[in-house]
Parts: sequence; C-alpha cells; structure tokens
Amino acid sequence: MSYIKQREKVISAIHKSQIKFVIVSSGGGSEAISALLKVPGASNSVLEAHIPYARESIDYYLLRKPDLYCSRDTSLRIAAKAYSAAKKIAPKINHDDLFGVGITASLSTKKKKRGNHRFHIALHTRKFSRYLSVNLKKGLRTRSEEEDLLSSFVVSELSKISGSHFAPQPLTEEVFAETIYADDPWIDLVDEKINFVSSSKQKPEVVFPGAFNPVHLGHRKMEKIAKDMTGSKVYFEVCIQNVDKPPMSYKHVKDTLDQFEQSDCWVLTKAGKFPEKAEIFKGCTFVIGADTLLRMFDERFYASKSEMHREFEIFNVNDNNFLVFGREYQGKFYTLEDISIPEHIITRFQGLDKTQFSDSSSSSNIRKEKGEQ
Repeated sequence: MSYIKQREKVISAIHKSQIKFVIVSSGGGSEAISALLKVPGASNSVLEAHIPYARESIDYYLLRKPDLYCSRDTSLRIAAKAYSAAKKIAPKINHDDLFGVGITASLSTKKKKRGNHRFHIALHTRKFSRYLSVNLKKGLRTRSEEEDLLSSFVVSELSKISGSHFAPQPLTEEVFAETIYADDPWIDLVDEKINFVSSSKQKPEVVFPGAFNPVHLGHRKMEKIAKDMTGSKVYFEVCIQNVDKPPMSYKHVKDTLDQFEQSDCWVLTKAGKFPEKAEIFKGCTFVIGADTLLRMFDERFYASKSEMHREFEIFNVNDNNFLVFGREYQGKFYTLEDISIPEHIITRFQGLDKTQFSDSSSSSNIRKEKGEQ
C-alpha cells in the first residue's frame, strides 16, 4: 500500500473513533490539516482548525506575545488553549475524548534562515500533555518535503490517541518527545471538582499569586518581607487558567512546581480574578506587585466599572487584605500611591514604597537571556 493510501486509511480510522479535537498550526503544518480534512468523515473528529500564520495572529490567539514563536513552549500553550476551546465547542462530549493540538514550525523558505529548520507538535488532553520536537538539517529537504514530514508526525500522534497506528516518515535527525501525566488532584482542579490544590494541609493565610516563570530574586525578597510583616508562611499561588493568559499545559504546571524548594508552600487554582481568589482564601492577605494591581483594576475584565466595584466588595465580606509592592509597569515604576483605589475597599491595601522594596528582576527578561530549547 502506498504511503498516501496508508495515511488516508489511518485518518479515516481517526475520524471514525470517539476522539474530537481542535488543531492549530503556525508557520507550518497546513498540509497536516489539509490531509485530515480531505478524508471523508472529518467533521466527526475535527471540531475546529486554525492557521494563525502572522505573528500578530499568534499574539491574539494566545492573549500574549510568546518568547519564541516556533518553540516547544508555544506549541504546548497553543495545545492547552485548543483543548479549552474543544471543551467549549463540544460541552456534552466526554472530556476524555477531547484534546487540543498545537503545531509551530520554521520550515524551508526562499529566504535564508539564521536558525534551524524545526517543528514542534504538542497535544493536551484531560490527563496528559505531550510534545514532540525535531530539528531538521538545512538543505536536506524542500519546503514541500518538510511539510509532508511534519504531516506524517501529526497523523502519527493522532493515531496513537485514536487507538490506531501510523508510522511517521523515517528521518536521520533526533526526535525529542516527552509525555507529562497530570496528578489526580490537578485533573480534579481542571474538572472543577475542587477549587485548589495545596502542598500543605494547613489553610493559607498569606497568598502570593504569580506565574513564577521562573521564580527570581525579586519574588524571594517579596516573600521574605511579606512573611516578616504578617508573621505567616507565604504560599505561592499558581493559577492554571488566568484571565489574560492561555491555560497552562501540564508540562508548564510541573516545571513551575518543580522549581520550588521543599520548604516552600504552594497552591494551584483556576481563580483568574482576585474576587474569585478571595472566595477561596477567605481572611487571607494577598501579596501583589503594583503592576498586578493595575491589571486588577482593568475594566476590560469586567462587564462594567460598577460591576467591577461590586465584585470588589467581596474583599470586605471575606476580610481579605493586600500587601502591594512597588513594581515597574510599561517603563514606569508604580507604588500603591500612584494607583486610584475604590473608596469602599481602600483600607484593604497596604503599600511599600521604593525605599522599602525595589527590585528590577523580571521573569520575561530572565527567559530571554537564558533562551529556550
């Protein structure tokens, strides 16, 4: 049987299986989407297909500018976002049968490229995240051949989930792949059976929300000051689905938690907004930077200004307070004094000025300096 016929047979089996998915590709992978849609029955498995080709389109899809547009990290974030979309598109389908596919690629073009030709394929399901990365040798294949190779790997990955089997095209380059399985409590959190996962059985009294990608010296300074001021252990809170960021893959969750020390305490939540956090952690103090406070008062995340103010009343009801550290935001250093606080919650906020805390550490700058594999 020819390669094309074999691929069509496997794709047909994928379409006939129980799985349903959203697939998103950028920079390459359009041949994979085309191959899937050409085979009859595609509407049974393909819920949605996107090709955000321009960088601005990726920014829009991910609600942020990625560190690298073609990377393992970006593919994982796209896959997690695609899985979230699949659940919204097919809410009545068993979530075990839904998943998202994210593809980023930098393939051969007429212009000479500085970096390697490469592609990254990521899958995100209810129970695991998986990625596969390949660096291609320049000049070994045409653009069409690289697309066809990428397509074969996409179909191969889909076939594994559907219960069929398809071997990708052989290649001499090394394939890097990893599957990260979610802990059961993570799955319960995603399914909203619980509202947080904690490293400790004690109730958090001080919560420090952040992405911590990575944890840096500024975070540690804020932790120490907050502990000294409150007399309580500080819990790092990682939200797996923020309002202004894509959902986290299990790879990102694992990498974030693995960097904490054994003596650290952490919590995982799905509470993207502070009124939601206040409902979970009643009576606690939140440790935040002034940059976070500015975003917290961003009316885009609320139905209206009056609705935003009504939501903030929960801080009074649940006795939540805030320690606000000075931080740089869009080129300017802000403290609590620079931010207008609604009158009915103003007593809930205590600020530290530049003499009490000043640190220019930035997770995004650290990632840029380190580079991403």
